Parts: sequence; C-alpha cells; structure tokens
Amino acid sequence: MRDIFARLMEFDTTSAKPNIALMHYVRDLLAGAGIEAVLIPDAGGGKANLFATVGPAGMGGVMLSGHTDVVPVEGQAWTKPPFHLTEADGRFYGRGAADMKGFCALAIEAMLKAATRPLKVPLHLALSYDEEIGCMGVRSMVEMLAQAPVKPRFCIVGEPTAMQVATGHKGKVALRATCIGREGHSALAPLALNALHLAADFLGEVRALQARVAASGLRDGDYDVPYTTIHVGKMQGGVQVNIVPNRATLDFEIRSLAGDDPETLIAELRTGAERIVAPLRAEFPEAAITVERLWDYPGLGTPSDAAVVNFVKGLTGANGTIKVAFGTEGGLFSRDVGVPTVICGPGSMAQGHKPDEFVTVEQMERGQAMLDALLVRLEAGL
Repeated sequence: MRDIFARLMEFDTTSAKPNIALMHYVRDLLAGAGIEAVLIPDAGGGKANLFATVGPAGMGGVMLSGHTDVVPVEGQAWTKPPFHLTEADGRFYGRGAADMKGFCALAIEAMLKAATRPLKVPLHLALSYDEEIGCMGVRSMVEMLAQAPVKPRFCIVGEPTAMQVATGHKGKVALRATCIGREGHSALAPLALNALHLAADFLGEVRALQARVAASGLRDGDYDVPYTTIHVGKMQGGVQVNIVPNRATLDFEIRSLAGDDPETLIAELRTGAERIVAPLRAEFPEAAITVERLWDYPGLGTPSDAAVVNFVKGLTGANGTIKVAFGTEGGLFSRDVGVPTVICGPGSMAQGHKPDEFVTVEQMERGQAMLDALLVRLEAGL
C-alpha cells in the first residue's frame, strides 16, 4: 500500500492538469495482476476515468469509488513537499493524502489482493477526474454504468470520514448572476446605471433569502449547518474607478438539503432580480439581472437502515452513521446509476485542501482492515 500511495502522490493531478499518466500507472499495475482496466478519456485525451473488475462476471458486486484529482497548492505554506509522500510522526503527508489518494491506494491494493482470491462476488474499482471542480469528470463513467446490463450492488465512496459510515450530503448548484447597467463617466455617475450597484442589490436578495431559509426552512440536525445554505463566493465588475461599470457578475451556490428544491429558491431569486431592475427600465431599458446555472451535483440521502449501510457497518464495526458537509460523486452513483451508496474512508476533511495535508497511519490501517473484511465477504458471496 505504501508503495502505491507514494507513486500516486508523485503525480501532480491538480484539477487543471492531466491525470492520464496516473491512470496509465494504475492500468499497468492492474494488468500485471491480470486485471483489465477500461479507460474513459475526455475529449482531449489528457484526462480519463478508470473502471476495472475482479471476480465473476454478470453479478453486482461492490464498487470502490475515488477521485484522482487534487486542489492546488499555490499560495499555501507547505513545510513538506506536496507531491511526495512523507511519513513522519504517525502521519502520511502530501497533497491528496486525505482527499483522497490514501483511499485510492487502499482500493488499488484491494484489487490486487482480490485477483489472488476465489471471489464469488466481484469487486469493482472506479477512479475519476475533476471531482474537485464539481464532480464533472465522473459523468462519462456514470453514463457507462447506467447503460450496463448489470450494475454494482453497493458502492463505497472513500472520501475521508474518519472511517465512519456516512449516509448523506447536501446537493449543490453553482450559479452566476449577470447584471447589466449603463456605462458613463464617474463625474456624471447619477446619469448612468452602475452594474456593481445592481450586483450589490442582488446580493442583498441572496442574504435575505438565506436568512428566511435559516429561520423557517427545513432542518436536518445530522448536519453541522442544519439548513440549506446560499453563499456568494465571487463578485466582479468594472474597469477603473472613473468609469461607471455597465456589467458585473456575481457567482454563488446553493447547498440544499434533500427535502429542499433548489429550483424554488432560484425562482425566488429571479423574482427578486426582476423586482430590482423593473423600476429602472423606463430610464434604462437595457437594465437586467439574469441568473444562470453553471453546474450542479445531487445530494446523497441513503436511508440509515438500507442494506448497504448495514453491510459497510459490518465491515467497519461502526454502530451509528453520520452525514458530511462536503459533496461527493456518491449522489450521481445513487441517482443516475441506481447503486445504493455510502461514504466511508480514512482521514478527515478537516485536513483536506490545507498545507501539509495528512492522513494518519492508524486511519490507513483501519481502511485497509475494512477492505480486507470486504474481500472475505466477497469470497463468501456477501
């Protein structure tokens, strides 16, 4: 496992860069054990998903899912080399150690072990790209699995949960509001229509809606933030201070509970946008605020008494379940492929995306024990 982990870490698979070299390494490693892996490349060929199976064909089996891309390290004060696995003080350090090359190494090792075992039920490996920018890369693999005559029976997404069994996370919609005003000289600013001011007014609508949702919307106490959140992450516009800007954009997101329909919230914001610009159109007919969807991924809401939950709890020895704040590809596997899914992997997301990211040796050993127990169950026919 350490050797595989170290090799995965050496590939700089920041989402803006190719991951194909890493996928070739994994494909060749599996091929050496007699395992055929299918690569599903993107249009440019620089990135790919990987899917592989060990064990008898025509049966459901269990799928281990992980993403190979990582977030950037620029601007962070690392004291360890980010693209080299450093083991020290009971920890493995490196970009993606927790999120989530550690689990990917465990899953690859489990596949190699499985190739030497008399499995009665198959083990599948699904490695993806571009998870960190909205679960974008995995969708071609989701389409492939959705069309397959036999689908995995269960899926374990190995995002870091400290080896607790997570049954859910919120869905996410990323959106952009584009505000159109009229340019002018700043000395005559009242005669123009400042698009940044429109954006600020729209930001007020977003904040007011968030306040209403927090006060009276649906709640789920299993989450740290128990309600749907609406967050503005970026606002920009203007050229220089003496020009009234005619265009501004505001990027925001909705992270919704399973019972909340984000379309209803988006409709409320569009109504608010029209309320802002309607009184201005007599003087500025071009005035507009449009809201467009950029991308989205679904939430995950696996029932706590589902068979996959009890199965994975049996592998880990866990008694209860949790829900996680971060999104995963699990919602796509569950919604679009119909595979019952849980999230369970080594490490903590509290370490993810930070300098000197790490996963503890103890967590990796617990992850290894879970997958060893899984192989025993696959030999027994589940």
